[in-house]
Amino acid sequence: MAHKAGYVNIIGEPNVGKSTLLNALLGEQLVIANPKAQTTRHRILGILNGDDHQMVLSDTPGILDPQYKMHERMMRAVDEALIDADILVVLVELGQKPERSENVLTRARRFNGPMVLLLNKVDKGKEDEVLAALEVWQAALPDAKVVPLSALHGLNVEELRAYLISKLPKHPAYFPKDELSDRNTRFFVSEMIREKILTFYQQEIPYSTQVVVNSFEEGEQLVKIQADVIVMRESQKGIVIGAGGKALRKLGTEARLAIERFVGNKVFLDLKVKVDPDWREDEGKLKKYGY
Repeated sequence: MAHKAGYVNIIGEPNVGKSTLLNALLGEQLVIANPKAQTTRHRILGILNGDDHQMVLSDTPGILDPQYKMHERMMRAVDEALIDADILVVLVELGQKPERSENVLTRARRFNGPMVLLLNKVDKGKEDEVLAALEVWQAALPDAKVVPLSALHGLNVEELRAYLISKLPKHPAYFPKDELSDRNTRFFVSEMIREKILTFYQQEIPYSTQVVVNSFEEGEQLVKIQADVIVMRESQKGIVIGAGGKALRKLGTEARLAIERFVGNKVFLDLKVKVDPDWREDEGKLKKYGY
């Protein structure tokens, strides 16, 4: 049997469940998912391997109108995903309206290839509401296969996985079959720390923060990690640290536990907070931080 391989790229607005869907299709908690907007900042590949197939799933930042240069870099990653997709997955959620989703639809209509539109979070609505929404979205993207889904609860996930694999083109594997992602362990460690920042801090703090892993030393019984939490102002540094360092200790503890589950070993995590003014608007700094 001929081997099949291809890129299945997921696009959609913030918070519709793109990262949750990628994790569900992989059967692994690879990328961070959080109720706050703009959780995903980078294009991240998750690789699903079988004996006769390799599906390269691409999670992308939520589509938005850029407010600063970091947003522009994020939207560039979305547009790149449209170029190399073998199959495009357009993710929307129940209650979302096509007339308010032009940023997504405009990009989807530019794509020339197999396309699936997934109506996510259908577990939150009644059957007649779901059926009406499916009809509206089919009219908005008539060339797409429209499918109801609950990525969080697994509804139609197995069927979707099988369908996507069936539509992959014949091609050799793009990556070694033992790889789960194109990103290294340091990247996922920084993302786990950032996910805890999204969870524990409010207002502008999560959106002004970048995490840099400076060292990752793997021993037989202990992994030693030193990472910097980058903020834009001294006042933000004070909030991240908290009174007597209490907030930073909580962040460090929760991040360490998540990293230990990921690496399967005990972890010593040294977190420091540093100020890098206006890093979101500086091209050089964005490049340094991987954007």
